[in-house]
Amino acid sequence: MFIFITIYVLVGTIIIKHESIYNGDETSITGKIESYSINGNKLKINIKNKEEVIATYYIDSEEELIYLKENIGIGKTITVKGTLEKPINNTIPNTFNYKKYLYNKNIYYLFAVDSYVINNDNNIIEKAKDFLIKRAYNSINSEYLLVLVLGDKSLISSDLYNTFQNNGTSHLLAVSGSHITVILLFLSFLLKKLKEIPKLIIISIILLFFAFVTNNAPAVNRAIYFFIINKINKLYNLKLSNIQVLFITAFILLLIDPFTLYDLGFIYSFCISLGIMYYSDKLIGNFFIATLKVSIIAFLFSLPISSYINYELNISSILINLVFVPWISYIVFPVAIITFIFPVFNPILSILLSITNYLNNLGEFISIFINIPKMPLIVAVVLFMLFLLMKNNKKFLYVVLIILGLVKLSPIISSNYEIYFLDINQGDSAIIITPHQKDVIMIDTGGKITFAEEEWKKGNKIYNLSDNTIKFLKSEGITKIDYLITTHGDTDHLGEAINIVNKLNVKNVIFNNDAYNNLELELIKVLDNKNINYYQNIRALNISNNTLYFLNNSLYDNENDNSNVIYFNIYNIAFLFMGDASTKVEEDLINKYNLENISILKVGHHGSKTSTSKTFIDYINPLISIISVGRNNRYNHPNSETLDILNTRIVYRTDINGTIKFSINKNKFNIKTYEP
Repeated sequence: MFIFITIYVLVGTIIIKHESIYNGDETSITGKIESYSINGNKLKINIKNKEEVIATYYIDSEEELIYLKENIGIGKTITVKGTLEKPINNTIPNTFNYKKYLYNKNIYYLFAVDSYVINNDNNIIEKAKDFLIKRAYNSINSEYLLVLVLGDKSLISSDLYNTFQNNGTSHLLAVSGSHITVILLFLSFLLKKLKEIPKLIIISIILLFFAFVTNNAPAVNRAIYFFIINKINKLYNLKLSNIQVLFITAFILLLIDPFTLYDLGFIYSFCISLGIMYYSDKLIGNFFIATLKVSIIAFLFSLPISSYINYELNISSILINLVFVPWISYIVFPVAIITFIFPVFNPILSILLSITNYLNNLGEFISIFINIPKMPLIVAVVLFMLFLLMKNNKKFLYVVLIILGLVKLSPIISSNYEIYFLDINQGDSAIIITPHQKDVIMIDTGGKITFAEEEWKKGNKIYNLSDNTIKFLKSEGITKIDYLITTHGDTDHLGEAINIVNKLNVKNVIFNNDAYNNLELELIKVLDNKNINYYQNIRALNISNNTLYFLNNSLYDNENDNSNVIYFNIYNIAFLFMGDASTKVEEDLINKYNLENISILKVGHHGSKTSTSKTFIDYINPLISIISVGRNNRYNHPNSETLDILNTRIVYRTDINGTIKFSINKNKFNIKTYEP
């Protein structure tokens, strides 16, 4: 079975290349609504005809919002008009690849909706599912009821989810085996007077409908199929062990959909379940001791997965889960189900959720994180195998520790200077990493410009652009920044600084020479609170046998022209970062410094026509120019005149080339891009 399913999955997901039935220029699609979510003024719909498409629509008015809440529904047919868009790969290395994620779900296109028409033609089963979803949406504790009862995370706030994730308890927000166990206990009690076979049939039907309601989440399917197969195993005395039943369950799920193998819920569920079953004879002792052992085993068997995808471990999660698993599984979840059926119990659920939030914050306070840099997949597999071998020989623990130690130390081996120009949409952010990671310098953080919105338009999903930057740094084994340099105080250069400071160990911050604006003052409050040093009027900065020179020491009448302009030279390769400085500053720099033959120029102001004069480019004569700019940005950057001026040189753009990486040592100069 193992050999067969391995070949089947490899052929079905890797050798066979799956493609869309659409050619990309369709402007209208009709299909059934598989799922939907409304967050603020954003409507997201999974539409399926012959192929599933994710459609996004921005609601125009509160009246339309009310109309959609009343009329949209699971299984209804919808016709949308708009534009098909291909999802893009991750352009910052070692971060979430949305395009690959969708491909593994057989989704190849996104659809930007201009208009829609909804038809009321869903069947009774789809109506039942839609009724349950709308019941949860319209409840007082809707975000918790949706996620706990139906496995729908669409309403849960980013802050709340991140807290669960930091505590290593986010698995409790996904309907999985522990939830199925509670449902089974409840159903078994209700049907205790029935004979075994009728009871099994009724419970199976209810569980399979529950799987349908939760969109057949692989972790849910794993628990349900395992129960059904194991029950048949016992009824007919097939003498299969729990591990054999688990493998048969996995075999069936992968046979139905080989792409299930790439679902994180399936991977976590299967690996942790296997670990607990394999060590079941060791789970002896009183309730506390047995539960602690289960928590340790779950931590160990999830360690290779968490290390591979998150680049850090919360070692406190063993104790946190010791509290949270029984609390959520056996108290909050059952009360959530009862409240879902009988809303009169909402006050009790609210009290329990308040306690949950308190425990969450307490857990985050005591959390201890260990950074694990990016490891090869084969290393993660070896770690998993070693945890199995440890059962009979504890000495394999030393091998695990040696491997983790080598992974931890691997990034500091490099003797290269590495300079990254990050693709952070419409903004600037660059990272300089010196040999052996002695110093890490960040120049600007990026940031998104937001505009005032009516209250009904605001969703509860907050996306920090720099979270990808932080994840990338952790994948490289970096958790500290020696110098965070801000060229100036505009949002697209400084807007993510507070998030960076809160989530990484920032030692020093350098501002430009201008008076502090409101954004900078907000950052300074955080710096003062954390006792982080910050400076102005810097002329030079010594780092790892090199020097960064700050060339723009004059004061102008605007924030852009007061940008820090930074020059440094690595093995005769000269870098010049222009911030958002205009042609006026460029003229002053030419008159003040000898800047001939710059190797790499970070073009000023995202390629705007206010910067990058022909005189300046002819004088500094850059070999390579970098334009940091967002795809389809509202400013139409880079300007065509700027591109004409640079057209005889090598130009890299973050909107086209993604993140651009330079690796430099005495004997090598290498460029790598991470394209969309």
